[in-house]
Amino acid sequence: MPTTSSGVFDFERLTVAGVSRHYGRQRALSRVSLNIRGGEIIGLLGPNGAGKSTLLGVLATLIAPSRGRVLYGELPARELGAALRRRLGYLSHELQLYPELTAGENLEFFARLYGVAQPADRVAAALARARLTERGGDRVGGFSRGMRQRLALERALLHEPRLVLLDEPFTGLDERSVGDFVARLRGLRAAGRMVLLATHDLDIVDGLLDRAVVLRAGRTVPLGEDGGSLRERYRAAVADERAGRTTSGA
Repeated sequence: MPTTSSGVFDFERLTVAGVSRHYGRQRALSRVSLNIRGGEIIGLLGPNGAGKSTLLGVLATLIAPSRGRVLYGELPARELGAALRRRLGYLSHELQLYPELTAGENLEFFARLYGVAQPADRVAAALARARLTERGGDRVGGFSRGMRQRLALERALLHEPRLVLLDEPFTGLDERSVGDFVARLRGLRAAGRMVLLATHDLDIVDGLLDRAVVLRAGRTVPLGEDGGSLRERYRAAVADERAGRTTSGA
């Protein structure tokens, strides 16, 4: 387990403590707190603009919180820098693929960036999982949205990260690809990885998530444990929060 002079760096527990992020007067996150353990899949739910992508960016150390702390084990994320980023896999809306490079070249670039041993073997396996072996020599700029999404998911997992941060991972995937990736997520959980994913695809993740966190206007909203499907509980949580704001503002 990596250590520093100030403590222990691990991925057995991640603590988000009172994190806020403001852009001028705009509030993206407000006093968000949560805990994640290794071997958990946590869902981030909420409408567009709720703060889900911002929170993922904070956890990836790409966005600095205005207030609050993120701890990996005992250490603040800000002290870990590149050491942390080498151990996490991050999928954003942008997919982080180079359209002028081939599928294989994209994966090889990121494999070397992350210091993957035997990158050729890892790249070949990733192309096979993405069902892109025969297209490995083609430029990504000519790929369909679903093909690029499958490739980007493999890019995010290529270096076997300990923490996986996914922003709308099911976008553009067909039914077979969704099933394949759900199975992949279950495998990551069994291997003790931390997975945090933001999604609107509640029917897909119902039964997959260990827990869900609802964000609305940058704040966490309680989600009931009982009361039907994940979609039904999510709708009830948002309705209760909206009613509470109306009452408090009356």
